[in-house]
Amino acid sequence: MKSLYKIAIALAAVFIPLNSCGLFDGGPSDTPGCLLISFASDGFDTKAGGKALPDTNEFILTVTDASGRRIYEGKYGAAPQTIITDPGSYTVSAVSREFSEPLFDAPQYGDSKVVAVSAGKTVGVVLECTQINAGVRLDINRDFLTSYPNGALLLKSRDGSLMYGYSEKRTAYFKPGSVSLVLSDGAEDNTLFTRNLSAQQMLVVKLSAGVSDATRGGVSILVDTCRNWTSENYVIGSGSSDGGSDVDNAFSVGQACSNIGADNVWVYGYIVGGDLSSSRCSFNPPFSSRTNIVLATKSNCRDKQSCISVQLSQGDIRNDLNLVDHPDNLGRQVFIKGDIVASYYGITGVQGLSEYRWK
Repeated sequence: MKSLYKIAIALAAVFIPLNSCGLFDGGPSDTPGCLLISFASDGFDTKAGGKALPDTNEFILTVTDASGRRIYEGKYGAAPQTIITDPGSYTVSAVSREFSEPLFDAPQYGDSKVVAVSAGKTVGVVLECTQINAGVRLDINRDFLTSYPNGALLLKSRDGSLMYGYSEKRTAYFKPGSVSLVLSDGAEDNTLFTRNLSAQQMLVVKLSAGVSDATRGGVSILVDTCRNWTSENYVIGSGSSDGGSDVDNAFSVGQACSNIGADNVWVYGYIVGGDLSSSRCSFNPPFSSRTNIVLATKSNCRDKQSCISVQLSQGDIRNDLNLVDHPDNLGRQVFIKGDIVASYYGITGVQGLSEYRWK
């Protein structure tokens, strides 16, 4: 997994820190709570249609309260490590790009979740992004070109239309809903077909010209169902009932905070510091303690409350992972296997490590 998409200031950030999370264990209703937002996976080598999946640092993150007021909007990569806010209900959404009208080569990925924030508590929000628009590609046979040399093809939806040239090889993307293919031969426009597309659906349509009972106006249409790409080709951070069971299903830092009590599970994150105490954490070398490190969703994290702590018991794992002997481990992504506990040095922790693997 490389740093992409294993969840802003660039657009707009409407966010006022109210207090530090982790200083309270419950409290009055006016005590702030925290949102810790991440993707179900922080990086992928997966390819979709031969193209790399988008970098999650570029995803547009939006957090709104129950009244619809935007608490935060901007790039995920520029977002605060934790968003401190009043107790209440919030909608957390992320999309890979803006998409309001049909476009070529423009898959859009996203997810949205509603969460409840309690006073003095940190809520881990894990977004599992899939493709949320649909695509159409035409495969135009030579006999169609011969029969309609001056024809023009148009893909139309309620949000707009795209001219599909005879030599076009790109995929046209639309919001889910009705999409029609229109043929204009100069004299009139004929709707060849209309399909109702759902999110993630990728439709390939073969067009040819001929005369048979299956043709309509001399045009034969064959929907290539064997090339209707399914959701698994487009899933970013899909959830799994086997969460934490192996490296491929490892919990992110955000998921670990939501799975306290899970034993003998895999967790991954970036090593960002160590030298823990009940009130602080060091993020810069030199380090003095070999007994602990902290992991975060992002390698540039400098906020203890956005991390999980890791106990390094005496043995080979401590010898390999500690930052005193290996300061070059700082910033590296690591997978560890152990037990998730509610608190180790004041934050969610992992203890009893039995295995580790480097990214």
